[in-house]
Amino acid sequence: MKNFINESSENYLETILILSKKLPVVRSVDIANELDFKKPSVSVAMKNLKEKNQITVSEQGFIYLTETGKEIAEMIYERHLLISSWLTKLGVPEETAVQDACRIEHVISKESFEAIKDYVNSIQDS
Repeated sequence: MKNFINESSENYLETILILSKKLPVVRSVDIANELDFKKPSVSVAMKNLKEKNQITVSEQGFIYLTETGKEIAEMIYERHLLISSWLTKLGVPEETAVQDACRIEHVISKESFEAIKDYVNSIQDS
């Protein structure tokens, strides 16, 4: 049975993934700064992600994605990159494309995203 994950959790996981590519370690304060959220809000979210086994937190407070968390984060990040890139190529201003991609990436079905991805890849290959 598939675990339900909300948009907020997806955003946190995606942010952890992005920060882990830029920083040696990810801490709650890094997430708070990146998202412009208050640290207590991030702490509550990290507790929830930990309970869902989507992250682990070391004794030093370093945050790591579990395999499950990483799968979700990579799925959302792939959607974000493809959709924002596609919208930009269609002539949408970059800032608008990125904002729209952030919303679309959470609500689009797997089937619809795969169809868009296949289409985008087919027109790039031709």
